[in-house]
Order: sequence, then structure tokens, then C-alpha cells
Amino acid sequence: MTGGDIANSMQWVSALSTRPSLEAAVDDVVQKAQAAMREPPNVGFVFIAAAFASEYSRLMPLLQERLPAIPIIGCGGTGVVGTKGNGQPQEVEGEPAIVLTLATLPGVTVRSFHLTAEQLPDLDSAPDAWVELIDVPIDDQPQFVLLADQSFSKINDLLQGLDFAYPGSVKVGGVASAAANDGSSGLFCDYRLYREGLVGLTLSGNVVLETIVAQGCRPIGQPYWVTEGERNILLGLEEQEDSNPVPHGGSSRVSQKRTPLEVLQDLIQTLDEEDRMLAQNALFVGVAQNEFKQDLEQGDFLIRYLLGVDPRVGAIAIGDRIRPGQRIQFHLRDAEASAEDLEMLLERYQQTKPTDAIGALMFACVGRGERLYDEPNFDSHLFSRYFPDVPLSGFFCSGEIGPVGNSTFLHGFTSAFGIVRQP
Repeated sequence: MTGGDIANSMQWVSALSTRPSLEAAVDDVVQKAQAAMREPPNVGFVFIAAAFASEYSRLMPLLQERLPAIPIIGCGGTGVVGTKGNGQPQEVEGEPAIVLTLATLPGVTVRSFHLTAEQLPDLDSAPDAWVELIDVPIDDQPQFVLLADQSFSKINDLLQGLDFAYPGSVKVGGVASAAANDGSSGLFCDYRLYREGLVGLTLSGNVVLETIVAQGCRPIGQPYWVTEGERNILLGLEEQEDSNPVPHGGSSRVSQKRTPLEVLQDLIQTLDEEDRMLAQNALFVGVAQNEFKQDLEQGDFLIRYLLGVDPRVGAIAIGDRIRPGQRIQFHLRDAEASAEDLEMLLERYQQTKPTDAIGALMFACVGRGERLYDEPNFDSHLFSRYFPDVPLSGFFCSGEIGPVGNSTFLHGFTSAFGIVRQP
């Protein structure tokens, strides 16, 4: 088969059913997906709504009866995202729904796996320990889709370890958000149900997986150097005054070092009334991920929660570790900022990347959707405006996995997309 033949035979199909009976819904998605396939699939994904939580144990046997033996992973969510028969994506929240994705990816090696926290190597282990765990050579340059249970406590260790062992590989996914009566979530891997841990899938070979991670915030004020910090506590900031950013003490004009609380109080005074109100409960801290980039833009920051302040010393606690020499900028988050952030990233991707995507996965925070926008299908329909013929599937997460800069993080309030295309 020639390269052109391989490209022409790649296919990605997303089928959605909102039938209230599990058997009927499974029959529906399998029939729709298989009818659309030109060639037998070699990988699959399934996402099931929390309305079916009591029947999670029945899902895999029903699918196994109807599908070939292919690597398949999935999970439960408070809502799911799928593609309707007319090609338009639909987000179904709080109602029964199943989404089945089948893909034919010639020249692609697929491996699925289930891990528990106890299986993870120590963070000081060599890359070989992680390669042995995943069982995919580094030279294969695998791309990862990861789905975790809410109780999987070592997800940050896992992401750090995978970045260490597979530094050139994309990792994208989410944390299951639909808890069953016993408090566990449903994870699915190769026609089995798991109640804890993480399921994943690697794609190696003739495939590219790229990401868009929309954190839903807009910057306010200006970037500051961190002059003093301990663990997750910001203790000192310095204004960046030069066009060429040099950390504190290295600038030709050394500005006054100030406490983070002083900087924040002055910044809030410069905001209009609407943003001052927003800052009371939607204020975040962005940590720049590129130490050398001169002009920081929206999307260059890892967004983290502002956890609290200590007026005695002017300190601010954030939801991540911080160290002197990093740059931070305060951010605000609301529906308008979330929409603008996603649209900006979609435009940037469309302008800089090839347009031959065959399919995409969407991992959206449970705090987005109708809860944020007061209207259905906002993120998925915005995506389809830029990718009108790309089948989309996914679910609403309790945490979203995706890269910012060269590292992979667990996010909140984010929409992370994994876009699949040929090389």
C-alpha cells in the first residue's frame, strides 16, 4: 500500500445515541458507526453518561458481542460529546447518552493498557522503568490518550514520568466524572470494566496527535518576575521593565520589589467595575511556561487557582509550586473569556497547522457546557466552525489532561482537544 493509499483509507467515525435503554443505545451507536466505516476499525473509544452509571458493568459485554476485537478504551462522564448523523457535534448533559468512536488507522500500532497507582515507578526512576510499564519503545514515538478515575491519586506523578520517558510524545485526556453508587467511576479497557486506576492508549506510526488546550482565562495587568517563593507561596514580585526579559537583579533598570498582595491590590484598582466584581471570585494566577519568550501571549501560561492571601506578609498561595525566576500574570475567567480563549487558539491552530485532520477528541470540564455559557453545545460547535468535517467525541471531565509548553498537566475548567491527522 502506498503512502497515498494509506492516507486515503484513514477514517474516524463518531456515533451518538440518546436512547434511554442501554441495549437500544448500544445497538444504535454500533449500527451507525459500522455503517459509516469503509474498512474494519483497529481502534475505538466509548463514553457513557452518568445516567447509565448503575449499568456500567453491562456496557462492555454488549459492545463485545457487536464489535470486532480491537483495542478500545473509555469512561463515564456527567455528560458526553458526540457527532450526530448530520455531522454536527452535540453535547448531552445530565441525560442518558452513549458515544462510540471507531477509527481505521493503517500503518498505526495501537496499544491499550490499565494501570494502578501502585504500579507506577518512583519519580527518581530511569526512563526505562516507565518504558517497561507502558511496553512501548521510546523510538516508536507513541502518542497517548489517558483516562483516569477520580481516585487515581498519582496522576501528576504519571504525567511527569511519561514526560520524562517520552519527551516528544503528546499526552491528552481527562478524569472520569460519573461516580457510581459506591463512589467509583467507570473505566473501560478492551471490553473490561475497571473501578479504579487509569486506562490509556498509545498510537505509534503513521499518525499525528496534536492538542488545543483552552484554559478559559484572559490576562490582566502585566507579567511579573517572582523574586521570592517557597513551595506554592508567592512572597515577592518584581515588575518586568525591559523589552528583553531578564530575571530580577539582571535588568539594566532594577525595579522595586513588592509583595504579591500589594501588586494585586494596585492592579484591582485599575480594573473597571465589571472586572473588579469578577476578580472577587474568578481570579487566577498564570505561570509562564517559557522562560525565554520575550512577549508573553494568551496561552503561554499555565493557569492555577489563587488559594488565599496572608495580609501579614503580603503573600499569595497558588495551586502549584513556584520558584524565583519564573514569571506570573494575574488572569480572570468568565464565559466571555473562555469563548475568546478557545476561538483564539482554534484560529492559531488553523493558521499554523495542516488542515487534514480526520477526527478529534474533546475533554471539557464539568464546569463548562451549559453551566458556564447558559447555552448548549458552545465549545463543540465553536470547534466545528473551524473543523466542519471533523468527527468529534468526548466527555465532561473532573480534570483535563493536556500540555502547556513542553510539559503535560492536569487542568481544571479547561477544554482540551486531541486532533488526529496523518503525518
